[in-house]
Amino acid sequence: LTILSQTMLYRTPQARLDGVFQPQSALTDMEFASVSTYHGPGNTDPRPNNKLPILLWWSSNLFPHFPGDTERVDCAHSSCLVTSNRKVQLYRRTASIIFYGTDFRAYEAPLPRLAHQTWALFHEESPMNNYLLSHSVGIRLFNYTATFRRESDYPLTLQWLPSLDYLLKAPAVPLQEKNRWRRAGLAPVLYMQSHCDVPSDRDRYVQELMTFIEIDSYGKCLNNKPLPDYLEDTSTATGEDRRFMSFVGRYKFHLALENGLCPDYMTEKLWRPMHQGCVPIYRGSSSVADWLPNNHSAILIDDFPSPRDLAEFIKTLDQDDAEYSRYLEYKTPSKITNLRLLEGLESREWGVNDMSKPNYLNGFECFVCDRENERLAAVKAHRKNPQQNLPPQPKMANSSHMGCPLPSPGYGPVESIDPNDGWLQMWPQDYWQSLDQAEGLESLVRHNVSDPSLLWQHIQIMMNNGFFA
Repeated sequence: LTILSQTMLYRTPQARLDGVFQPQSALTDMEFASVSTYHGPGNTDPRPNNKLPILLWWSSNLFPHFPGDTERVDCAHSSCLVTSNRKVQLYRRTASIIFYGTDFRAYEAPLPRLAHQTWALFHEESPMNNYLLSHSVGIRLFNYTATFRRESDYPLTLQWLPSLDYLLKAPAVPLQEKNRWRRAGLAPVLYMQSHCDVPSDRDRYVQELMTFIEIDSYGKCLNNKPLPDYLEDTSTATGEDRRFMSFVGRYKFHLALENGLCPDYMTEKLWRPMHQGCVPIYRGSSSVADWLPNNHSAILIDDFPSPRDLAEFIKTLDQDDAEYSRYLEYKTPSKITNLRLLEGLESREWGVNDMSKPNYLNGFECFVCDRENERLAAVKAHRKNPQQNLPPQPKMANSSHMGCPLPSPGYGPVESIDPNDGWLQMWPQDYWQSLDQAEGLESLVRHNVSDPSLLWQHIQIMMNNGFFA
């Protein structure tokens, strides 16, 4: 049941880029090599450029080649021509359109959707950036996906973990020194967050936790302590600058709460404290335990019935060096017992700042290229001999490729929140409005409409006809 009213105003693209809609992405920290092509050992594709299928990057700002707007890519098994030039949208040779999830807007979709074209989705960012993709009707618009979910076609689950060595690095500040800082008056827990009012509603939980344990909060959210002058630069305070790492490394515990909650969505909020040798107090991915180095490397908020219980546990751990040190045993390679984590790092074909491997943008591009060449070959074989060769089976993404839940309060029942609360007015409404837009776009595609700007009118008609009831 949606809650769109006839007088509801939708946010404009610019509004979604301002304030809380600022993107959070591992791409920010990724280095890109100027590599024009990737020629796989199994690629013997002899075709000239004018015979290759075309992949169109609809989000031109993310076109993973430079300079220019068109490039030939020679992938593991086949080749394609890739471009960001939208003039090829309706070309017969344009086999697939690749979208960047944060930039995907229902009212700007390339319509009409041609029967011979597939749609591919690359979305490694927070679920908050586009809740349209978390609804079944929205994700079903796509044939191929690369998301943080392990179930997607080209999983990016460990995108924020550069390597195993990143975890194994010795703690930035030894435990003895951390204890000296504690005796000097440093709080046991650090909170540093300047992105407030997010779907996970993390500040509401932290505020309640603060009533039971001392927390030093340096960011704009729940700020109770100023940053040192040398860290006033926000980019320094949120990066891996050596001085920043030494400063936050003094804390024994880091509150590590994601801005959005979804299975397998894990960012630097989790991995950076572990890299530093601090214990993360984590809330985010409901499946995070599947990826931790061992069963004793993070404190999971959802394992505790209340903030009071969590605070008591932290206080106990703060007073017991031996028990605290157990949370850092993964710094010894033999103590990393999670085979899923080890195999995931070993088997991924893309690299994070590893120039011996393609980055995951080019990797997904080649994934789509190879799949499309397989599909087109199957179509050709079926047309040539339909009795002997079956047509390729249609492929469609499903909720397991994204499927993030409705935002819920960070602490307490939703009924206890003031109706005028900013979080309540923004995020649940954004979630359900995104469903309206997904259903509207699906209807435009089904009716072969060619003007995406008719989305709002189409939604109004659907409402009047009781479609959303």
